[in-house]
Amino acid sequence: MDLIKVVNLVKKFDQVVAVDGVSLDIEAGESLGLVGESGSGKTTLARLILKLIEPTGGEIVYNNVTAIRRECQIVFQDPQTSLNPRIRIGEAVGEPLLIHKLLPKKAIPGKVAELLELVKLPKDQARRYPHELSGGERQRVGIARALASSPKFLILDEPVSSLDVAIQVEILQLLKEIRHKLGLTYLLIAHDLTVIGFMCDRVAVMQNGKLVELGDKTAILTKPKNHYTQKLLESTLCL
Repeated sequence: MDLIKVVNLVKKFDQVVAVDGVSLDIEAGESLGLVGESGSGKTTLARLILKLIEPTGGEIVYNNVTAIRRECQIVFQDPQTSLNPRIRIGEAVGEPLLIHKLLPKKAIPGKVAELLELVKLPKDQARRYPHELSGGERQRVGIARALASSPKFLILDEPVSSLDVAIQVEILQLLKEIRHKLGLTYLLIAHDLTVIGFMCDRVAVMQNGKLVELGDKTAILTKPKNHYTQKLLESTLCL
């Protein structure tokens, strides 16, 4: 069953067409990889799906999602800039619970401790500030915060590209475990097809705002039909 259906979506910024007639379905429970070079339209498409910006044309249909702001969340690329340096980790993770009025205020610290445990951080991290944590720890906090509102759908926007390789593996494995444990649906944005291959069931390839290839992960990573996809695969293998 489709959780989200994107139909002929278009987004223009003045004369620049950032998303050009994209149509795709995201099935409930799957992890869909969205890949392409910088400027291909990946992040703009994600922002459209989250209703952070309005489309110029086309539509997005949400099935079984009643509150977009609560049930669709995002994990950002850079955990350093996505966390407010002036507030403690516990406040950052608990903020969505306050915004959406999901729990009484006195119950929030207990929920924050549960969320930190879910992302494999000690609960006493709640008292610390972002600058006191490593990059990998900050990204775990970002994941915990995204999960606070009990979403059905997570957009992961280059979630490990700013991290060391060893930490990347840990975070990707964590995201994989969380997806299966909570029954989440992922849209994973990446330029690295190795990450896509590890995390995703299907792959969507964007070039210049257009969707140029969409299909099963194994088929696309072993026998891509589009020349652009082949170039992306070759560049990954050369890294």
